[in-house]
Amino acid sequence: MLFTGSELRIIGLTVAAVVAAAVTYYGHIGGTVAPFVLAGIALALLASLVGRSVEAMGERLGAGATGVVQSALGNLPELFVVLFALKSKLYEVATATIVGSILANVLLVLGLAFVAGGARNGVQLFNQAAARRMALMMLLSVAALVVPALTALLHTPAAGHERALSVAVSILLLLLFIGSLPVSIKKTQAETSARQEAGHAAHREEHGWPLWLALTMLAVTGVAAAFVSDWFVAGLTPAMSALHISQAFAGLVIVAIAGNAVENTTALVLAAKGQSDLAISVVKNSVAQIAVFLFPALILVSLLLTHSLTFVLPPVYIAALALAALSIWQITGDGEARDYEGAALVVLFVIVGAVAWFE
Repeated sequence: MLFTGSELRIIGLTVAAVVAAAVTYYGHIGGTVAPFVLAGIALALLASLVGRSVEAMGERLGAGATGVVQSALGNLPELFVVLFALKSKLYEVATATIVGSILANVLLVLGLAFVAGGARNGVQLFNQAAARRMALMMLLSVAALVVPALTALLHTPAAGHERALSVAVSILLLLLFIGSLPVSIKKTQAETSARQEAGHAAHREEHGWPLWLALTMLAVTGVAAAFVSDWFVAGLTPAMSALHISQAFAGLVIVAIAGNAVENTTALVLAAKGQSDLAISVVKNSVAQIAVFLFPALILVSLLLTHSLTFVLPPVYIAALALAALSIWQITGDGEARDYEGAALVVLFVIVGAVAWFE
């Protein structure tokens, strides 16, 4: 059998959600809110299937290829949402989506993972060196994103050249990403071995997808994600007006949570089973994909649009990213995590979301 029972349920729910979103969009029914909500649900389910397809491809191509494939294709929903938002001149949604995806992973997802793991297993112990690498990577990523923004906010001599500076930084980050691939491949191999020791690889091998099926699922879900992202962005403006939602809240909270559905569930399950190192690894890889690959790639692709994306961020986003990086450094630096520390991360995300609500 090609699919497990749980996979069939997710596929069935996804098809139903996509069809419902299509009917409300093309049939102009459901008012102003229903098309937006249904498209958001469909987007979250598609994100989960995209993640499963990418993971299956990595399994068939080899452990070393998993990290490369995940980095290149694991964030397709966010990619499409940002591009369609830029096309629709929803510039704040585009910027908030990227920042929100980073914050949702390091604050909400990791925080909930610590809460779930702490509630079930008590104090969670993990590799201190690996946690410090994640915190250091977060700090460096934030620094790379923030420096171009500060040139404009502080009115330095470089102000006025934000687009050129953003392009230069994007190229440097992508080169850094390419240079990090050998190390990422080795880490992915180590993580695969850890999963085998934990007994997860055997289950996946038993129900593994053949390569042709993984490629087909990725193609189908990728195309569907493109259409649903278009419907989602089209329904965003009327829904924001009806629900009195700001562009910042829509991108920072709603799109970020929907687009990171696969990381949400995976990290929570791993933490609840006591596999804190793997839960942190899921978040770490996702943040790296967004900060060092997705954001720079979007900036370069957006040069083809009428309004290009830059690294110039609002001051509140800069502060939120810096506080998130410092919080992760402080909480994970000792190689231990407790449920109340996870709750503190979640509270910080809720506070940032509350600020975005009033933007």
